[in-house]
Amino acid sequence: MMVFGKLKQTGFAWLVLSVAVLILDQWTKIWATDVLATGRVIEVMPHFDFRYAVNYGAAFSFLADAGGWQRYGLSIFAVVIGIVLVVWLCRNDRSLKWLNTGLALVIAGAFGNAIDRIQFGYVVDFIDWYAYGYHWPTFNVADIAISIGAAMLIIDSIWFEPKRLKSENLKSKSSV
Repeated sequence: MMVFGKLKQTGFAWLVLSVAVLILDQWTKIWATDVLATGRVIEVMPHFDFRYAVNYGAAFSFLADAGGWQRYGLSIFAVVIGIVLVVWLCRNDRSLKWLNTGLALVIAGAFGNAIDRIQFGYVVDFIDWYAYGYHWPTFNVADIAISIGAAMLIIDSIWFEPKRLKSENLKSKSSV
C-alpha cells in the first residue's frame, strides 16, 4: 500500500496516456493494413491521403536497406529507450505535467514502432502528406507521438527546467 501511495505522487499516472496512445497507434495500423494494404488510397484532402507503406528502417527510412540487422537493432534500441523513459517518468513528480506528457508520448511511440518491428520486421506507415511539389515521408501515430513528445522535451529543457532549477536554488538558499 505504501508503494502505491508513493507512485500516486510520481509521473507513473502519466503512463495511462502512453497506453492510450499506444492502443490508438496499434489500432490505426491494423486498420491501415486491413483497408489499405491492397493498394487502396483514401484521399482525405487534396494534399493528404491514407496510403499503406512499410518502413524497414528508422525515421525517413534511414537504414531501410541495411541488410536486416536493423529489425533487431532498432527494436532493442526502442525498447531500451522506452524503459529508460518509463523509469524517468516514474521518478518525476506528478506535477511536472509538460515534461511528463512529453515523456509519455515518446514512450508510446517508441513501443508502438518497436511492436511493429518485432512482429513484422517493419513499421506500418499510412499518413501521407504532400504539397507544392514536396512529398513528406509517410508516417503513423507513433511517429506523431514521438515528434510531439520530443518537441515537448526540448521546450521543457529550454524553458521550464531552468525555471524549476532557479526555484529550487532559491528554496535551498532560503532554508539554509
